[in-house]
Amino acid sequence: MQYKNGFSVQGHEGVGSSENVRGRGPRLQRSEGQAEGGKCAGVEGGRPAPNDAVNLERRVGLLSGVALIVGTMIGSGIFVSPKGLLERTGSVGLSLVVWAACGGLSLLGALCYVELGCMIPSSGAEHTYFLTAFGHLPAFLFAWVSIILLKPAMLAIICLSFSKYLVEAFASDCEPPLMAIQLLGALTIVLITFINSYSVNLATRVQNVFTAAKLVAILIIVVGGMVKLGQGNTQYLATGFHGSTKSFGDIATAFYSGLWAYDGWNNLNYVTEELKKPYTNLPRAIIIGLPLVTICYLLVNISYLAVMSQDELLASETVAVTFGNRVLGWAAFLMPLAVTLSTFGAANGTAFTSGRLCFVAAREGHMVDVLSYVHARKLTPSPALLFNASIALIMVIPSDIGSLIDFFSFTAWIFYGGAMAALIIMRYTMKDAPRPYKVPIVIPILVLIISVYLVVGPIIDSPQIEYLYASLFIVAGLIFYFPFVYMKKSVPGMGHLTTILQLILQVVPTDVMPDA
Repeated sequence: MQYKNGFSVQGHEGVGSSENVRGRGPRLQRSEGQAEGGKCAGVEGGRPAPNDAVNLERRVGLLSGVALIVGTMIGSGIFVSPKGLLERTGSVGLSLVVWAACGGLSLLGALCYVELGCMIPSSGAEHTYFLTAFGHLPAFLFAWVSIILLKPAMLAIICLSFSKYLVEAFASDCEPPLMAIQLLGALTIVLITFINSYSVNLATRVQNVFTAAKLVAILIIVVGGMVKLGQGNTQYLATGFHGSTKSFGDIATAFYSGLWAYDGWNNLNYVTEELKKPYTNLPRAIIIGLPLVTICYLLVNISYLAVMSQDELLASETVAVTFGNRVLGWAAFLMPLAVTLSTFGAANGTAFTSGRLCFVAAREGHMVDVLSYVHARKLTPSPALLFNASIALIMVIPSDIGSLIDFFSFTAWIFYGGAMAALIIMRYTMKDAPRPYKVPIVIPILVLIISVYLVVGPIIDSPQIEYLYASLFIVAGLIFYFPFVYMKKSVPGMGHLTTILQLILQVVPTDVMPDA
């Protein structure tokens, strides 16, 4: 079956990619198939030939890359996490140290991802690196947990934060109804998924605009805080390290809150195939984005503590709004508006990258075929985006942001540590692989040790049932891996369902993206 433009429609039985795509794995060398004029099919300026599988286009430049990193990092975290982090550290001084340490740890991890992304210029981040270093099983387990749990949970958390701030702006005199927050969060997921499915260029423009808006919001908070400090309001910061916790478990969970606010530093690695000049723009975007976010976070927390005491900050459910009410006067309405803009941009960036992970995993045979297809004309991975949104909509129902953050952070750092292990192993198993950027080996070793601490520390000090659930969920992936991926069994009727979805969504099979 074919569309009018010549793209073929293929229906394949079972889970996994079609034969011409399956098992190819990530590439370490440049593609040889070059069209006339030096442009690869599907790369910016080139078009796929009729009857061939299509691929994505390189439409993300340096500015959009920085916006993707900064825009997904600065979201709800800095407006939700200060309370949890301060509560767990017990003091103003230790909380600021943890904020700075989280930024430093994120930067070290991001530098390791620069090496991985330049050595293996394929989208998919950890999934691609696990596949190269460890094989299909670890890569599948990462995809299983991330696609079914982590990425949709992140999108749900951010959209719930967005709706909470927006609803409270119109219900300042009373507690907003939970159903209103949930409904608005669900509608936000639908809107963002539509934007990302409609056009990659539209999604990146939205990301750029909302990133600029959130930086303006950060600037307002920082200037307001500096004015208060200049007026002599230093009594809350002067408490220093008084009351600091001595529990290793509390410090680890405080890192969870801080690292949640920093999460997103690896997002550009999920879209490496769509990044223009990836060997240049990937390291540049990370080197610009990470220090910028760390400085913003430290200054914002100092500004909060210039206006609110430790107890007042802990009692506030919406710290940024409380800050605005005390500092901005008649313009206080700008703060909830700025927060909603910030969280919307973060949700857009999260949906953008989450869809690419699902897309790449399906292309390698780790998810159902149709999730690796793209729209025949718009070249957006709409099936993967819709699948991610569907799970996120289900996760909106519990609406417990605090427990979702802990659950997310615990599981995510298992895989961040795995990525560090993959880098270390590939230093020995792939010594001759091209590495345009190379970090000192001590950095991935240090990040790996910290990752182990962040995973093991809370379990030993304060075991919770959520950690057991997370571990069991990872192991549960084996139930699907062995029959559908390892043994390549088919789900009856999947080929017919794939064909139906192709006709409804107007999507076609994809090929691996040529290198830049």
